[in-house]
Amino acid sequence: MYWAEFLTVVLIHLLAVASPGPDFAIVVRESVANGRRAGTWTALGVGTGIFVHVGYSLLGIGLIVSQSILLFNALKWLAAAYLLYIGIKALRAKPAAPASLESSSVEPLARSSRGAFVTGFVTNGLNPKATLFFLSLFTVVIDPHTPHWVQAGYGVYLALATALWFCLVARLFSQQRVRAGFARMGHWFDRAMGAVLIALGVKLAFTQLR
Repeated sequence: MYWAEFLTVVLIHLLAVASPGPDFAIVVRESVANGRRAGTWTALGVGTGIFVHVGYSLLGIGLIVSQSILLFNALKWLAAAYLLYIGIKALRAKPAAPASLESSSVEPLARSSRGAFVTGFVTNGLNPKATLFFLSLFTVVIDPHTPHWVQAGYGVYLALATALWFCLVARLFSQQRVRAGFARMGHWFDRAMGAVLIALGVKLAFTQLR
């Protein structure tokens, strides 16, 4: 009965998740800098962050946020500040020590699973663009009369699909060849990703509520 609506949700989500943004940038950075394990945990954090958006969309809080400039701006500035913080840290990346470059393998840096997960979760959970996306999804695309348990099912799919997509991204960018290619110029890559995150943060800071 709800297959047509579900397929529409799937298509819209596919287009949205494939579009590069803060989630993509942070998963790529963690994967290249810290390896597949960190990248995967970051991806799982991003996927779990989806439940935040689904939760308030089902409760109707998303509509309140969309109508309140104060709440929207608070969320926007929190997200922008977090991206700027991560970006500035990445910009300060230093070249690898000569001894580490002589190694034939690229060893992942020490990075806790919890730290990687939290980074992904906060990056997605605080993204006001995701707020507007889910608000549009749950008010325009999904019929308000669709039972809440069905809408919750859509939310579970969105979270799982997002996590799977970014796990694949983490797998790609954490491959030995890819990481080895960044070994000698890894600090430049880190700085470039830092600049991207800062740019996204600045762009986010100037996002207007429409």
